[in-house]
Amino acid sequence: MRFTTYSKYKGRWLDALNLESLMELLSDFLLDGGFAGGPNFHPYWGWSGLDEPNSTDSLKEALLRALLESGQLTPEMIAELRGEGEGDEEVRREIAELLDQLVQKMVEEGYISLEGGEPSLPGQTYDVTGQGKVDEAKEAAQKVEFNLTQKGMDFLGYRALRGLLGAMGKADFGVHDTPQLATGVEAEAASKPYEFGDTLNLDIAATLKNAIERQGLKVPLDLDYGDLMVHQAEYRSSCATVLMLDISHSMILYGEDRFTPAKRVALALSHLIRTQFPGDSLRVVTFGDRATEIPLSQLAKAQVGPYHTNTAEGLEIARRILGSQKKDMMQIIMITDGKPSAITLPDGRVYTNSGGLDAHILKRTFHEVAACRKAGILINTFMLARDPHLVQFVQKVTEIARGKAYFTSTLTLGQYIMMDFMKRKRRRVG
Repeated sequence: MRFTTYSKYKGRWLDALNLESLMELLSDFLLDGGFAGGPNFHPYWGWSGLDEPNSTDSLKEALLRALLESGQLTPEMIAELRGEGEGDEEVRREIAELLDQLVQKMVEEGYISLEGGEPSLPGQTYDVTGQGKVDEAKEAAQKVEFNLTQKGMDFLGYRALRGLLGAMGKADFGVHDTPQLATGVEAEAASKPYEFGDTLNLDIAATLKNAIERQGLKVPLDLDYGDLMVHQAEYRSSCATVLMLDISHSMILYGEDRFTPAKRVALALSHLIRTQFPGDSLRVVTFGDRATEIPLSQLAKAQVGPYHTNTAEGLEIARRILGSQKKDMMQIIMITDGKPSAITLPDGRVYTNSGGLDAHILKRTFHEVAACRKAGILINTFMLARDPHLVQFVQKVTEIARGKAYFTSTLTLGQYIMMDFMKRKRRRVG
């Protein structure tokens, strides 16, 4: 007879940690909108000066911040990180191992993927306080990059959406409403006689009633073609949306990161559309010196730069994207904090002028706004600043495009956009 010997289970710090909670605390780091390669400030070891913001080394530093904020470290570990400990090598080793295990768990859970090989375990040589020299293990960790997976993007999008809905006092969503009726989706509209081509969404009660009225209560009932009744439902229109994100320098100036909240809203919209409105589409266009479409899978990596604001090219690309969608409704959601200050010339060069409202730049931009209106595209602008030149420009855009303009801040941006988006989805289309 065989026996199985059980040893006493020795728990690990990792088993007690809430990975989803840490992911939520990491959202600002994962969606960082600052300059690529710019310095990062840490409350305990100061400016890190990391050259690779997507390296596993930078991820570990962010994990340390998240662990400190969540209070999931022991007092000894916190004291060591703050430089108040006794320089206990065993505590440092435990912290280093915990960070490696957390990165590995994020990979195993499908939140991130690694490129460049597996990060080596730093063990005792990893200087978690940042006060020592960079060793070979840390250099190896800096060479291994991580990327958010689709699951990671979905998680951040869901959490962002949940936070926005909570702030708005919402729990669920409606859909696009139009006056036309169809037979594909259940609704409270009255039934109608079945016609060839209708979805066979039978109203059983009304069908049986017709059969009984025609032949009386006899068993079995002999159904006739004319007895068939089908449920009607409101026709669901589809909407194509392009989210235009300003990536000019001012989006992270003056001590405020305006770009990261904008990316968070994009993820929330993406999750909303994918789960609640699968017939809709969302595309993202960034505009700085030049405008370009970026895939949603790369949204987390998008960053601002030392750019001007080429609004005209952004509108042009958005219009082309929407024109190919063939949806009932088309809209552009533009998030910006500055007036247009650049256009792309016919020869590909970029003309810039940051002083005031340049007549040449304005003419080209308003031409694109008018083209959007002619194509039936609504433009709603969300302003993150109240610069007089920006206000003047947006007022003219709103007048030409017959859209809307909103003064908002990074704290209310998501709520404003979500409320406007949902209001438009419930609007009846004539």
